[in-house]
Amino acid sequence: MINLPSWDQSLINKYNISGPRYTSYPTALSLADGYKQQDMINAIAASKSRSLSLYIHIPFCSQLCYYCGCNKVITRHQSKADLYLDNLALEIAEQATLFADYNVEQLHLGGGTPTFLSAEQMSRLMALVEQHFNFSDDAERGIEIDPRSLADGMLVHLRKLGFNRVSFGIQDFNDDVQLAVNRPQSVQSVKGLISEARELGFKSINADMIYGLPLQTPESFKETIAQLIELNPDRVSVFNYAHLPDRFAAQRKIKDADLPSAGDKLTMFKNTLEQMLAAGYQFIGMDHFARKDNELAMAQNAGQLHRNFQGYTTHGQCDLLGLGVSSISQIGNAILQNEKELKHYYKAVQEGSSSAICKGVALTDDDTLRAAVIKQLICQFELDIPAIEKQFNINFASYFCEALQALDPLLADGLVSVSQDKITVTARGNLFIRIICMCFDAHLQQQIKQTRFSRVI
Repeated sequence: MINLPSWDQSLINKYNISGPRYTSYPTALSLADGYKQQDMINAIAASKSRSLSLYIHIPFCSQLCYYCGCNKVITRHQSKADLYLDNLALEIAEQATLFADYNVEQLHLGGGTPTFLSAEQMSRLMALVEQHFNFSDDAERGIEIDPRSLADGMLVHLRKLGFNRVSFGIQDFNDDVQLAVNRPQSVQSVKGLISEARELGFKSINADMIYGLPLQTPESFKETIAQLIELNPDRVSVFNYAHLPDRFAAQRKIKDADLPSAGDKLTMFKNTLEQMLAAGYQFIGMDHFARKDNELAMAQNAGQLHRNFQGYTTHGQCDLLGLGVSSISQIGNAILQNEKELKHYYKAVQEGSSSAICKGVALTDDDTLRAAVIKQLICQFELDIPAIEKQFNINFASYFCEALQALDPLLADGLVSVSQDKITVTARGNLFIRIICMCFDAHLQQQIKQTRFSRVI
């Protein structure tokens, strides 16, 4: 188990900078134009895995949430989902032929709002994937849910279709905050859905929250987290809202004056940490918590936790195939992304190979090594140096001379300890795990010039 975070305000003032979230290395910012279906074929041939995690992106939402930075299409027209499924069917049929000898161990529907689909459309989608892919009997099947727009009977329908995990996007329970981000919902309705999901036998019930939203205060968010804890979800993500109105048009509807101060945001996270730990949750890292009997916590304690584009996962041995607009795949040593705009996605799957891949990156040996180091640090908060040396046939001290120099100030401040055999993230340092990983990121300096990241806390 990782060291429980300790809170040192002077270190937070010093190190609360911006940086990547490391759902991959290299990060998605390294993706370049010019990648095509042949790159997927080559990646599969080179991959050692024959286990698959499927991600399907459903971009539609019936209402705009002002904070959202996801790839989405706001519409009330259900027929648009029919057109999307028509095109998704072309992509599924094409890509599935490449994965005939794979077993699907994990399926996740994200968005947008996957439950924008009607019961009939959801049935159609699941029939498509089950027709074309081989599913393990005990495959995880998860879906993201907006509690406000879930149709009556949809939870029952999802369970009948084989879904066994649900993730509710809650964000905040405070009425004023909900109105400020155009997302009103009641505690009682969410409570009712979580109770129903439990009765239906969903294995894992997750909740997504956000701190730093307009009109939030440390007091109001403390109350929200207290209400959340009463609902007893299995896993909780508490994300730091990144206000980037120049990148995301919807965020321009949020008034700067309504946003909590940087100090108040930190207090919100500190309170959340204390509340979640006191309620018996394990701090998985960054913004994730899990009940101690949840497989995510158990995987971390056993040194078997992984991280990919869907966040922390127990299925790190799987190749990841993304289907749908903007979806990202990671197959072997290649990361590949589909067209981001719906019209370009439709055009791509209707032409030629039925593949919408347009961007990607092929990992070098150096990328693969650094990815392994970063994954171990961000999942286990400890790096086994001899194991890395043996796996990659390197001398760690000489290969990572610059990275170890970059770690020196963090070492001096007690965020990490470094011995001949281990790099260990301390209780003072695990809130800053992203900064520790940044020391090993060879792509970062160029990316810092090109983009804005979210703050690490």
